[in-house]
Amino acid sequence: MSDREDWDCPLCLEEMDLSDRGFKPCECGYQICRFCWHHIKEELNDKCPACRRLYSEQTVQFTPITPEEMARIRNAKRAKAREKKEAESANRRQLQNMRVVQKNLVYVIGLSPRLANEETLRQHEYFGQFGKITKVVINKRLNQPTTGASSSGSSAQNVNYGIYITYARKDDAARAITAVDGSLSDGKPLKATFGTTKYCTYYLRHIPCQNPNCMYLHEPGQEADSYTKEDLASG
Repeated sequence: MSDREDWDCPLCLEEMDLSDRGFKPCECGYQICRFCWHHIKEELNDKCPACRRLYSEQTVQFTPITPEEMARIRNAKRAKAREKKEAESANRRQLQNMRVVQKNLVYVIGLSPRLANEETLRQHEYFGQFGKITKVVINKRLNQPTTGASSSGSSAQNVNYGIYITYARKDDAARAITAVDGSLSDGKPLKATFGTTKYCTYYLRHIPCQNPNCMYLHEPGQEADSYTKEDLASG
């Protein structure tokens, strides 16, 4: 038997089963599966697609596969499938450190605390004017006090808000960024950019995600929009 790796029938493009691999219907040696051979004989011109000779029962060669050869082929297929799965797993592990830009997601920082609630942000006077909003997420974290700074004062002044606004359309997100970035909110400049997301941990482990509202990626993102965390930190 040949050590060739490509055992697809050149006509139907289906993988030949083990018995077809020893089947040669023409003396020129051109191999096709027995289904296609039968189709040519019964419904077409009864000629070899390669050399155009008429098929003849006398020239058909069939070499049965030995049990040893069958075991070798099956082991090779299992090894190939295992290598493919290991390569996929390695690639997905590399994605743990990747962040992918979402062109329909707007990330805003610097927003006034009085505006940092979902109902307000969805209003037409604010982010609703740019298009249909499908999701709003508000993250707040305390600012680190500077050396020698007083701990007194309003706690709201020590909170930094990160706003994630997901639009139904990418164009709406782009318009929002153009309008908002560099504008002022209660005298403070706003920073607006496309938001990024990471890959779902279930996806990275080849496990179906059970969270229908999961915000993370479950399929490969665009390579041009993918960055490592270090890339993003360095700007």
